Amino acid sequence: MLILLPPSEGKTAPRRGRSLDLGTLSFPELTPLRESVLETVARVSGEPDAARVLEVNPNLVADIERNSRLLTAPTATASHVYTGVLYQALDVDSLDAAAKRRANRWVVVVSALFGALRLGDRVPAYRVNVCSTLPGVGYLSHEWRKELPTALDAAVKPRELVVDCRSSTYAGLWRPTGERAERWVHVTVPGASHMAKHTRGLVTRELVQAEAPRTPQALAERLSERFDVSLTPPPRAGRPWLLATTPRT
Repeated sequence: MLILLPPSEGKTAPRRGRSLDLGTLSFPELTPLRESVLETVARVSGEPDAARVLEVNPNLVADIERNSRLLTAPTATASHVYTGVLYQALDVDSLDAAAKRRANRWVVVVSALFGALRLGDRVPAYRVNVCSTLPGVGYLSHEWRKELPTALDAAVKPRELVVDCRSSTYAGLWRPTGERAERWVHVTVPGASHMAKHTRGLVTRELVQAEAPRTPQALAERLSERFDVSLTPPPRAGRPWLLATTPRT
């Protein structure tokens, strides 16, 4: 199973730890673009118009300034750097050893700065909008959209589920195609947009605690033990199944 997550807007900056080593990250085929994006974000973040170029809130002065040290800043695993609502619900640290191993194997975070990461990859905290246009790099979403198929197509094993918990902003960066799309399930949270991140974190946590289901129907059955679910087939080939999911209280 491949579980796709968005990054967390809220990030915790590591206080100590070795600096970034791109050679240790998952999906090494993304290294050339990662290098260009990192160097550009670090340079731009030291300029007066950094907030405009990066398309981040100009009040986030400390976050923008921290970007200028991306290449030398301490790193931690992505599971500890991403600390927003979804990742709080996932709560990797409280999982047992087997569930942690599954999370590290199955979960892929689609990132504006790194393209795609596993939870065990060590990265610094950063702030950049995936919809920004970087000088010398281009429109970031477009650039990752060109590169991610090489990495993520190969990450999906034959007849394996793709459970898509990404937000709409990140969902367009890579889409399963061909046979991969036949087992692509997009997790939705009806009528509760403010709870969507939390629910997707809970779904991810539930899934990594046992062996992977093999079909959309088996996925829905598995989650029905703890969630109210409704599975809708794709309207046409190449589109995802929709799994509406609401936690039981």
